[in-house]
Amino acid sequence: MEKSQSNKMKTILITGSTDGIGKVTALKLAKEGHVILLHGRNQNKLDHVITEIQELTGNDTVNGIVADLSDFNQIKKMIDLLRDKVSTIDVLINNAGVFKSNILHNKNGLDMRLAVNYFAPYILTNGVLPLLEASPNARVVNLSSAAQAPVSFDVLQGNQVVSEQNAYAQSKLALTMWSFYFAQQHKNINTIAVNPGSLLNTKMVQEAYGQHWDSVDKGATILFNIALSDDYETKSGQYFDNDLGSFNRAHQEAYNAEKIQQLISETERIIKTL
Repeated sequence: MEKSQSNKMKTILITGSTDGIGKVTALKLAKEGHVILLHGRNQNKLDHVITEIQELTGNDTVNGIVADLSDFNQIKKMIDLLRDKVSTIDVLINNAGVFKSNILHNKNGLDMRLAVNYFAPYILTNGVLPLLEASPNARVVNLSSAAQAPVSFDVLQGNQVVSEQNAYAQSKLALTMWSFYFAQQHKNINTIAVNPGSLLNTKMVQEAYGQHWDSVDKGATILFNIALSDDYETKSGQYFDNDLGSFNRAHQEAYNAEKIQQLISETERIIKTL
């Protein structure tokens, strides 16, 4: 069930919203009349989804922005465009993710999973921080996963190749650790990491495993609720596990302050060298 929420119309940015969980979440939020900023890599596909959601919801405040999140220069251009386009972002849902990729590394030599699933939301969120801080009740929703593995700095730096599964799991723990750090650093922004559900029926899951356990709607509904519901107002810096339908403990390293600080320091060092 979709939970009670404030009636105030919000500006909501959802990355990776031309299919899967992101698209269904955008549709649910657009039905409520919110200003929706979709994101995708392909202009034609993005335009098609914008038109589709506008027609299905009657909401003409659905717009979009194109960027390849594995390309950090494109993320920086996306940040500049957002700063020109809107004065406030009330909700940022960092949904875009990759598991399988024909390209092992991005242009900076980083593993594609680490680049898209961790570095991209890190750079984007910090880049639009003034827009989030302009909102009286900003929320950041980071798409984590039940798959979480200790972060190797050799993998983080792109110096070691590991399996797709392991790189994906490292990227999701890194994102969760940073979510907790970001929540501590920005207490005025409600930041929650969420596992939307394991093996939902998305393109990424089908490509990776060829099967699914549950519907995309399960993931979209929890993202809708965390984005808007008053029930999550005091839950910043926590991890929601939608496999259980409740808040839960993430990987133990997500609660290790020293490990988190090392991750943030190394992340900042890598970003400065790009």
